[in-house]
Amino acid sequence: MTDPTITPAVADDLDEAAAVLAEAFRLDPVLMAIVPGGGDRDRRLSALFRATLEAGPFVTGTVDLARDDRGRIVGVAAWEGPLGAGGEGARHLRHLPALVRALGLSGLRRAARVSAACRAYRPRQPHWYLAEIGVASTARGLGVGARLLETHLAALDRMRQPAYLESSTVVNRRLYARHGFAELGPIPGIDGAEPMAMLRLPRSL
Repeated sequence: MTDPTITPAVADDLDEAAAVLAEAFRLDPVLMAIVPGGGDRDRRLSALFRATLEAGPFVTGTVDLARDDRGRIVGVAAWEGPLGAGGEGARHLRHLPALVRALGLSGLRRAARVSAACRAYRPRQPHWYLAEIGVASTARGLGVGARLLETHLAALDRMRQPAYLESSTVVNRRLYARHGFAELGPIPGIDGAEPMAMLRLPRSL
């Protein structure tokens, strides 16, 4: 595959983008705590990502897509822009029916606990939040994730804006560290996982 083309998503892209994220996060320990195993887990993960993309990054920030030379989506980076107080809760409330269909009531309670644990560690200053980044299995190891990161981080450097994320695997933390993210500390309170809070300050141009 040649270098992927990075473009912002439009509404018609969200189903395919959600499917890519569902595959990429199938074994993620934080998602395992929210959506346990089961015969329809892939469908529920896709539905969850479809709802969260539409509730958050697609409205407040950007959903960047990496496309291969055939135009297929092989990577997704979903960024939430800086928000005022209370914005997140109101947005997710509007998408509550879709979240219930994806998670069920028990899964929704688990997701709320995970979200609360992570939210407590979010920086107080305005920042861009990397909510999700994932690469299709057919494109892993080809630098797609790095290209997605570089594209938006370059824009944040121009805007002099910090970036924040939570990383649930050591391998991903190495990638983020290479792009300027520093570890702030592990986030407790999530069954079976302890993601790392990471912050990146803008680089001088």
